[in-house]
Amino acid sequence: MPNNFYPNPYFLNANIPIGYQNYPSPVMILKDHGPKPIVFNMKEATRQNNNFRLAFWTGHHLQITLMSIPVGQDIGLELHQQVDQFLRIEEGQGLVQIGDRKDNLDFQVRVHDGYAIVIPAGKWHNVINTGCTPLKLYSIYAPPEHRQGTVHATKQEAEEHHG
Repeated sequence: MPNNFYPNPYFLNANIPIGYQNYPSPVMILKDHGPKPIVFNMKEATRQNNNFRLAFWTGHHLQITLMSIPVGQDIGLELHQQVDQFLRIEEGQGLVQIGDRKDNLDFQVRVHDGYAIVIPAGKWHNVINTGCTPLKLYSIYAPPEHRQGTVHATKQEAEEHHG
């Protein structure tokens, strides 16, 4: 272990040396840290988030959002014309639906912890929580989709602000 290390200012217990940052699991500061450099535990940040959507890092060409979808709810049918999207499920289970038209989501796959989903720009898509616990996932948009610092506590709030 090196004697000199750079403490990570984005952990509340930031003075833990590199290599030991997961013991015990750090408490993350859940806010938009972009566009500054950041090193963090993605799984822990995603699991700690209880907001429907929280922009965790927003840069000029990329954005990371954390999501928590309540039991029986969904992200909502979406289409991003100019944005490719990557999703990863960290906790829970769901159903991914993708298609060329919103009335024909012909690509459907059941997903759970560890699954990744890639959605090309121009595809209609939705993710439904089919489990009995909140569905915890993160999304990477390229380019960014939401305003820096976005926090939507609920799906209703997200729909009111994003459409």
